[in-house]
Amino acid sequence: MADSCAQILLGSGLTVLSHPLMYIKVLIQVGHEPLPPTLGTNLFGRQVYQLPGLFAYAKHIIKIDGRAGLFKGLVPRLCAGTIGTVVHGQVVQVGLEAVLLKWMLSHVQLHMKVGIQHANCLSQLVFPVLTLRCMVQFIGRETKYSGVFDSIITVYREEGIMGFFAGLIPRLLGDVLSLWICNLLAHLINTSLATSSMNDLAYSPSFFASMLTYPFVLVSNLMAVNNCGLAGGLPPYASVYPTWVDCWRHLSREGNMCRGNSLFFRKLPAGKMYAVGQKRFF
Repeated sequence: MADSCAQILLGSGLTVLSHPLMYIKVLIQVGHEPLPPTLGTNLFGRQVYQLPGLFAYAKHIIKIDGRAGLFKGLVPRLCAGTIGTVVHGQVVQVGLEAVLLKWMLSHVQLHMKVGIQHANCLSQLVFPVLTLRCMVQFIGRETKYSGVFDSIITVYREEGIMGFFAGLIPRLLGDVLSLWICNLLAHLINTSLATSSMNDLAYSPSFFASMLTYPFVLVSNLMAVNNCGLAGGLPPYASVYPTWVDCWRHLSREGNMCRGNSLFFRKLPAGKMYAVGQKRFF
């Protein structure tokens, strides 16, 4: 019990500290650029137009909503983390551990106990969608998703049970591919490196896997807010995609498959179009 409480407190603390970064990343992923690009220099000294980075973006949010504004969507994330930690502890105690799947916010364990399984699904399906939609409300200044329970009712009333599965397929595909890449690279590293000091590189597969599977994360997040009634998921800020494949193809054509992957030195691609406030910047 004490270990579970400690894990919950530690996980919650890390979630709180990392939330502003995730918040800004999500707004960038959906293409919201509230500040105009500025002329700067790249690492080679050449002048290029750059989109606002992490700190400039954070200052803009603070200017509008105060420091507390950096923590929109935090409550659903904390709920997901807490439920995930409790589920993990219960599964370990009853010895029902099975296949481990890496989901967006935490590891989800398949098990036999129905009650635990329902709680697990709640944390990994419901809360990620609510978290993303709470964040994207910043764009249109909506308050549609203001409370956890009210938001759950809103999604179910407007979209049915399938609303909680928005963006699920690319998320699952990315997670499975990430696990496969990690296992493959770890095996290659462990079999090819003999010295213990070089074996420390075994931690690097997760970094490479996250880079290679980032487009799945991007598409999943976009589909979670796609056509959900918020300004950030509708034109002119975002296109409406019938399926996640259409979203993937659209981003690929525009060369935006890595949008939001970097929060610093954000070069403005030539010929690309971004929403700045209520206007478009070319």
